[in-house]
Amino acid sequence: MTQDPVRLGRAMLGTLPEDIARPGYDAADLSPGIVHIGTGNFHRAHQAWYLHRLMQQGLAQDWAIIGAGVRPGDAAMRERLLAQDCLTTLIELSPKGTSAEVCGAMIDFLPVAEDNAPLIAQMADPAIRIVSLTVTEGGYFVNPSTGHFDPAHPDIAHDAANPETPRTAFGAIVAALRLRRAAGHGPFTVQSCDNLRGNGAITRDAVVGLARLSDPDLADWIEGACTFPNSMVDCIVPATGPAEIEAARAFGIEDAAPVTHENFRQWVIEDAFCAGRPPWDKVGATFTAEVHDYEAMKIRILNAGHQVLANAGELLGCATIDDCMNDSRIAPFWRRVETTEIVPHVAPVPGMTPAAYMQLIETRFANPAIRDTTRRVAFDGSSRHAGFVLPILRDALDKDAPVEGLALVEALWARMCASTREDGSEIAPNDPHWDQLRATALIARDRPAAWLAQPATYGDLAKAPRFAKAFDRWLRMIWAEGTEAALAAYLAGDAAA
Repeated sequence: MTQDPVRLGRAMLGTLPEDIARPGYDAADLSPGIVHIGTGNFHRAHQAWYLHRLMQQGLAQDWAIIGAGVRPGDAAMRERLLAQDCLTTLIELSPKGTSAEVCGAMIDFLPVAEDNAPLIAQMADPAIRIVSLTVTEGGYFVNPSTGHFDPAHPDIAHDAANPETPRTAFGAIVAALRLRRAAGHGPFTVQSCDNLRGNGAITRDAVVGLARLSDPDLADWIEGACTFPNSMVDCIVPATGPAEIEAARAFGIEDAAPVTHENFRQWVIEDAFCAGRPPWDKVGATFTAEVHDYEAMKIRILNAGHQVLANAGELLGCATIDDCMNDSRIAPFWRRVETTEIVPHVAPVPGMTPAAYMQLIETRFANPAIRDTTRRVAFDGSSRHAGFVLPILRDALDKDAPVEGLALVEALWARMCASTREDGSEIAPNDPHWDQLRATALIARDRPAAWLAQPATYGDLAKAPRFAKAFDRWLRMIWAEGTEAALAAYLAGDAAA
């Protein structure tokens, strides 16, 4: 390692410490084929890494990524990445040790503009054949109570009324496709890389649904010409802060936006690309028509499992997910809910049973090198509970299967949203709808039914007697006796305590 870290940039790649893997390809040989909206940590550790591995083999060099964002905060990421030629240091956190490599699959980052004009112009370029997205689970304008596209959302209404100056990613996609159709350039694939079951279908609903509000003929063309492949993405990628920047420096690299990640990746993709695709299968991606089974296994056991841990962990002061997995109160709770109330509602996939996958997830969650914060995992519970936990609960109710643990998970979320831990310390706002959630959580302290009377989240679940009764009992116990007592009662089988 060098005494003084090398500032990351393409001209400095040759001066990096010898043990750092780096691009073996020249940026001058790359040309764009993908625009990616939402160039956060997950994208750079996952999709961009798969493409980087292809480029290392001399493949896919006409599929380089141009980064983009539609939020004002994306401008800061653009500035950091452009200053280092869009390179990213990826630091793998294995229980056996850490390693680092520099990824160079991104070659530019578009200016962030309120009307999205630079993004629209780039996507209208016929060289772009895939537009991919990581805009979080809550960024698809889905009405949680219906599970479908929400045309009444104010941002969608704006884009429908102002199709040439949209403010959303989907409005920009529609505007670019309008230009491509008019110029005879043909469609592109829109590829979601977010943790949503049926993410391709959800993306199709958003794009086609928005187009139909302003231009039905264009909507018909998009529906017939574009493709929206479903996919399952999997890699635990913590947020970047001072510790991660210091970790890069310890490897001899001065990187303003390094990414740490676990030593596991999986990408399962439906092979539906109207304008071609990179051969990601050559570097470990799986192409299959059975994406939904992989999605269900991962979203239910991992993503819902994260929510089982996170709210209890936040209330009991566990800073990270591995802390939760080492907590004698929380870890047994997680195992029992997973084993009895989640795994039974998951189908196997080739080479993996739900029980074996749960064991894999337990090992990954307990990785002490990851230090994935409980706060990050608990973020945006209004989307994550609706998307990850409640579908399992509905299945369990339909099958007359146990729901006590899932009801307790929801009660813990309601208690967490009251914004104080068991020790009295404050929980800072951690949801786009935090003020509303906090107000409702405080009312629900004395009237638990008020929490379930949030139609955008729970829909008709408030009318499911088994769930509503269990939720009421658990939330009252948490407030009266504490989180630890409620977890102990559940583990003791005292469902009616």
